Amino acid sequence: MIIDNPRQLNQVPKRIISLVPSISALLYHLQLDEETIGITKFCTVPKIWKHQKTIIGGTKNINIEKIKILRPDLIICNREENMKAQIDLLAENFLVWVTDVKNLEDNNQMISDIGKLTGKLHEAEKLIQQINISFSVHQHHTRKYNATYLIWKEPYMTVGGDTFINDMMEKAGFNNVFKNTTRYPVIELCEIEKNNCEVLFLSDEPYPFNSNHLNELKIKLPNIDIHLVKGIFFSWYGSEILKSAEYFKEICGQIHIN
Repeated sequence: MIIDNPRQLNQVPKRIISLVPSISALLYHLQLDEETIGITKFCTVPKIWKHQKTIIGGTKNINIEKIKILRPDLIICNREENMKAQIDLLAENFLVWVTDVKNLEDNNQMISDIGKLTGKLHEAEKLIQQINISFSVHQHHTRKYNATYLIWKEPYMTVGGDTFINDMMEKAGFNNVFKNTTRYPVIELCEIEKNNCEVLFLSDEPYPFNSNHLNELKIKLPNIDIHLVKGIFFSWYGSEILKSAEYFKEICGQIHIN
């Protein structure tokens, strides 16, 4: 059964499976170590959980049989990161909470909901307060630079306005030049210049852009300030966002526009 209100749970869950890397990190932050029994192979925070928890496959190829053996009383997934068909299958036998996070406000609501679901509301509210403070003290540069954030190569893919990454770009002080497109549009390099892009971000996830790609693109796009960035600070909602505002401050300090 897919639940849409924390009050639908009759008791605090004792056997939780997370199908989302950033939510696994949140469960750890909320001190749900004993309660969390299963995670995906992409759940890398905390690292120790990969040796302590049952790995139930990837975010998009979940091992349903393994989950049945674990007998969870709550499964937490995400509308974008997990496959709807698999979520529906799980909902036939288990209680499933589906998250959908597109901006900072959604993130805070998600943290609050999971706090209520797991009996950790006090810890969740404290985390939300810390997140809000971290972003309120972050200083943007004097103007918003036009920016593009690449998540994939061959073909090149970026992010549109209806995404969490777009909201983080805005919070960091950048104007996403592709915000009026689809969620994850395929683009040509020439479109980056045509859209008056000033700053280009190459994320290390999901595609692992590296210094070789940066040097290659500097030749092709000589008038654009290009930077390698850590995707976790732009795309991981939940507790990991606590580190994002300070990281954005560092990135802003590295921008050099003629």
